[in-house]
Amino acid sequence: MAVRTTLTWNEEKSLQKLLGNVSLILLYKSTVHGNRISNMHNMCIRQGSTVTMIYCPKNSFGIFMLGHYPEITESFRKPNTSIYFSFQKNKTMEMTAAFLNSTSKISNDQLEFQFPISPVQYLSLDLHKRTIVIPKLLVEKLGLNPYLGSRFLECEVFRVEGIKDAAGYINRITRATQHRNSLLADLRAYRPYADLVSEIRILLLGPVGSGKSSFFNSVKSIFHGHLTHQAIVGSDVTSVTEQYRIYSVKDGKDGKSLPFMLCDSMGLDEKEGVGLCVADIPHILKGCVPDRYQFSPHKPITPKHPTFITSPSLKDRIHCVAYVFDINSIDNLSSKMVAKFKQVQKEVLNCGVAHVALFTKVNNCYEVLQDNFLKMNKSMISQSQIQNANKMLGIPLSNILVVENYASEREMDPLKDILILSALKQMFRAADDFLEDLPLE
Repeated sequence: MAVRTTLTWNEEKSLQKLLGNVSLILLYKSTVHGNRISNMHNMCIRQGSTVTMIYCPKNSFGIFMLGHYPEITESFRKPNTSIYFSFQKNKTMEMTAAFLNSTSKISNDQLEFQFPISPVQYLSLDLHKRTIVIPKLLVEKLGLNPYLGSRFLECEVFRVEGIKDAAGYINRITRATQHRNSLLADLRAYRPYADLVSEIRILLLGPVGSGKSSFFNSVKSIFHGHLTHQAIVGSDVTSVTEQYRIYSVKDGKDGKSLPFMLCDSMGLDEKEGVGLCVADIPHILKGCVPDRYQFSPHKPITPKHPTFITSPSLKDRIHCVAYVFDINSIDNLSSKMVAKFKQVQKEVLNCGVAHVALFTKVNNCYEVLQDNFLKMNKSMISQSQIQNANKMLGIPLSNILVVENYASEREMDPLKDILILSALKQMFRAADDFLEDLPLE
């Protein structure tokens, strides 16, 4: 009779996402195979990379170990990168993970992990007593309840099959997570140039279905630490966004508003009388259009409109424009749509606003960046879509940004986050250039 795992479907999918579409084969289950280290060791030794799951009353906790389980009584081995993760019981679709160097050791009583920090901290698992001691380091990294020990209900060990270039893959994911966290810290610490405004405003302009609303949702998801869908997303046929929206983003870490706003507009259309009216754009750029203004493709806003902002201040203005394109359709833009974009760009240039191009829906975010995550691969830069945008809009290659927004995913992806956060950082720089270039009063 097959042994049934306690691991849920959502938890398994999250692990497969983290480790690269692997298979998990159950080797050991404490309530079936016995609550002894020797039982676990006999069933898990020389099985290659493993995931050890510990199921507690309020959460599940796990450890991915690259390479074989240690021998019993073997001293702490050479440190290697292990992945420690947890699932909160009330939201199993969300996983928190930490990539840490540690050494492992098995004795007759327990499995131990040692972290090379000062003072040294240990994670220990006692199968016979069904207790786990989680060090403060992991409590903080994984956002767990501030307890250092707990009884668990079940322990399972899985063999991990299907990791391609295991050491290289884990190393890349580890470095990606570290770079993502560094970007996130930089953006949280950002302050607009010379404190001229408390928040910069970034206007998203693009054809219907290009990914403007999805980009806002993706940015908000990263800062909140879980997927959100505040802005309703349209298709490539009709625009869902009919109101002008000024979205603030709160930091999920402390709930404070971050120093930027994303402004979402109606999609552009090649046909006259459909989509965003070009005559609305100067008023948007100058800060005359209020939040939730209802667009009319046939009738642009005028100073006579009851909600028109007649004397906008610098904080009301747009400080950076992001032209948003679906990377898969940029080569097929009609001559009418190109002409419409040139009209839009003329208005942006007349107002002196900084601008970038944002390409969404890239097919494989893993192929966009070089190994250091700092630059796009040359093969990506040479693609016709990038070159066409460079020629069509005259935007420098350094200001052509590529992202893969979150759409139907259940879990966050550090490489997607890097692309999105890097794009946002470049928009901040462009906005700062605009603020710095303002004439002295």
